[in-house]
Amino acid sequence: MTSVIAVVVAYNRRDLLAQTLDGLASQDRPVDGVVVIDNASTDDSGELARAHDVVTEVVTMTENFGGAGGFAAGMARAVVQHDADLVWVMDDDTIPTPTALSALLKARTDYPGTPAILASRAVWSDGREHPMNTPRNRPGASRELIAAARAIGARQIRSASFVSILIDARAIWEDGLPEADFFLWNDDFEYTARLLRYRVGLFVPDSVVHHLTRTFGASETDPGARFYNEVRNKIWLFTRSEAFGPVERLLYGGRSVLRWGQTVYASGQRGTLLKHARRGMKDAGKAPTPVEVVLANTPVADEVRVIQARAGRIHG
Repeated sequence: MTSVIAVVVAYNRRDLLAQTLDGLASQDRPVDGVVVIDNASTDDSGELARAHDVVTEVVTMTENFGGAGGFAAGMARAVVQHDADLVWVMDDDTIPTPTALSALLKARTDYPGTPAILASRAVWSDGREHPMNTPRNRPGASRELIAAARAIGARQIRSASFVSILIDARAIWEDGLPEADFFLWNDDFEYTARLLRYRVGLFVPDSVVHHLTRTFGASETDPGARFYNEVRNKIWLFTRSEAFGPVERLLYGGRSVLRWGQTVYASGQRGTLLKHARRGMKDAGKAPTPVEVVLANTPVADEVRVIQARAGRIHG
């Protein structure tokens, strides 16, 4: 039987985390394990997770490594220690409906191939599809690929967010882990695009999760200090990652620059955003710190090095 290990990254949202874990416990196809990465929460998120019946293990990090570091840690623990065939990742504000996993697995079985990533449909509290988590279509997909996906009620995608995606562990072993130094924003864009550069990814609308962000909107809405991560990480992505070829770099890079301009123009704090953007551009001149270095003094350090070495991504 295919082993599915869920990975949840948690940080100071214990009430939402409880709903996430309850949602995992209610799956009509039970998960085979749940790994919660507690990013050094200062509330009782870790204690709540340890007390929940669905949780297999809670890994307490030495500090908050953000979503990027948390998911890298969780994937490493899931595939090395728990021998996962598939890793189902989500944030602690993601509540899966009871058929979310079974719908992903059905699409995986019905598709005439082996998708590396299957993404759920994320909706907000009022049922609207969440713009923060809409997967990007695969540009230039052949008619055959489009038809194969459409035949099972899915569509071909080029990237996805970390809000409920099912990842084939073989892709993790082959291409390594997310870039932990991104900390937050665009880490999922870089990672899923890297895995899907030469592999198939599918958006599965029948798999539904609720993404309970505070407000409804895309990530560029009122970014504040996070605009630093948006700018720095996008520059890293388009200049240092293997996720995209030359044409895609121009396509997505151009769209990003246009979106930055729109974000600044619409902001009531343009000077502040420009300051964060300048700092992001400056810091993007230095390469991201390798994930095995970022997570070197954590409980998952050995697992991270094993995966990165297997993928040929160890630096130094």
